[in-house]
Amino acid sequence: MKAWAALAGAAAPALRWHLRRRAAAGKEDAARLPEREGFGAARPAGPVIWLHAASVGEALAVLPLADALLAAAPELHVLLTTGTVTSAVLLRERWPALDSGRATHRFAPLDVPAWVGRFLDGWRPDAAAFVESEIWPNTLAALAARGVPAALVNGRLSPRSFARWRRWAPGPARRLLGGFARVLPRSAEDAARFAALGARVEPPADLKRAAPPLPADAAALAALRAAAGGRPVWLAASTHPGEDEQVVAAARAAAVPGLLTVIVPRHPQRGAAVAALCGGAGRRSQGALPDAGPFHVADTIGELGLFYRLAGAAFIGGSLVPHGGQNPLEAARLGCPALMGPHRFNFTEAAAELEAAGALRPVAGADALARAVRDVLTVPQAALEMRRAAAGFAQAAEEIPHRLAARLLEMLRG
Repeated sequence: MKAWAALAGAAAPALRWHLRRRAAAGKEDAARLPEREGFGAARPAGPVIWLHAASVGEALAVLPLADALLAAAPELHVLLTTGTVTSAVLLRERWPALDSGRATHRFAPLDVPAWVGRFLDGWRPDAAAFVESEIWPNTLAALAARGVPAALVNGRLSPRSFARWRRWAPGPARRLLGGFARVLPRSAEDAARFAALGARVEPPADLKRAAPPLPADAAALAALRAAAGGRPVWLAASTHPGEDEQVVAAARAAAVPGLLTVIVPRHPQRGAAVAALCGGAGRRSQGALPDAGPFHVADTIGELGLFYRLAGAAFIGGSLVPHGGQNPLEAARLGCPALMGPHRFNFTEAAAELEAAGALRPVAGADALARAVRDVLTVPQAALEMRRAAAGFAQAAEEIPHRLAARLLEMLRG
């Protein structure tokens, strides 16, 4: 760990240059670059808990926990840090607590000892919690040196990372994870991996199950519904290279009269290529709405909530190729029947439980996807049962943020 601290300190000038380069490319907020070096503290009176989430998905997942903390402790102030411009924009749009005076957003300092030290000395948090895989040696060491308890929330450790730690660096892994007063893992599988590396592990709870439904602009949704004109619609959400061809083949083989297939590529820059694959389909990034054609490409960011509400079924991308699958819970929270391929290792337990509940149907390839789309869109009872199962699953997850908030407040007060 000392070697990492020395390396990070020596790299500070290069990291400063790298941040300026990212800002020039629009990947950092140029006006807020000092925050990445720990400047900009404005500590309020009273207890402060620091929550850190890397990017958009983690930030949105942690919002119910942040709100549960604020509700349970009226004297508390939540400092939420992230590392991306997009996450900052979405928090401003979706987190009303920022206007209440009880919550603050900052960009997280990079894991440079001097920068982290400046941040901690300015904010003086009473406790800290990091989301999923945000495990930074210098930050944890600085918190420990100041006597600030830290937790890992929704802790995630992939099989590959676990194998590497256990084989090549079990001692450093034990010391690093020992910096957490408690690890609140995402799943039983993650809990077992963390425990095997020596972490203090508590019962698992997947915070992403309790994330609020993806938002949707009412006017935009009305425009999409008018453009669809009552046609049956299915969504291919967050697709990856190698899946779009299968989605197009499935749409054509489904043989559903008037079918409209909406494809949302995981990376919007692939929009032109996906549209060409669909025979020149209209692209939302170019201002197009669905037309009489069989395909529409929604190559924008932050609009999945619109299309889950529009669609009668949704294929969850990243699951027909070995990416591991995107989040099927987003569909469940909006009562949209989910179809998912065999590659689910990013959401193994959630997908298995959704399938067992009847809210998710497995598909092994284009042929199975075509059959599933046809069944869900043409058999009303099948779709109704899947929607009811999804709603019940989502409702059962509502208590998770409150349970985790209670554990973090015990750490803060203890």
